[in-house]
Amino acid sequence: MLKLFRATAILEGISYLSLFGMTMPLKHWADIPEPNKYVGYAHGILFILYVVVAVVFCWERKWNLKRFVILFLASLLPFGTFYADKKYLKVLA
Repeated sequence: MLKLFRATAILEGISYLSLFGMTMPLKHWADIPEPNKYVGYAHGILFILYVVVAVVFCWERKWNLKRFVILFLASLLPFGTFYADKKYLKVLA
């Protein structure tokens, strides 16, 4: 489960950064909306998967609600999932 959660966290972080760093500027500055649509769909799916896997992972590890909230908030911040991976997940590997 740890490998799955770490992979999901990294992919979700990459999709989040590519959405805001690449496709949003293309959409608003270059009038090219198509990449934003597809990366947005991928990010949405990865975000939902991240939250579901985080719930299962915290349940398995018997982590308290505070740790889950930290992991959830990390998914809302740019570079947050990378921080959560380094601080909370990498030490378990």
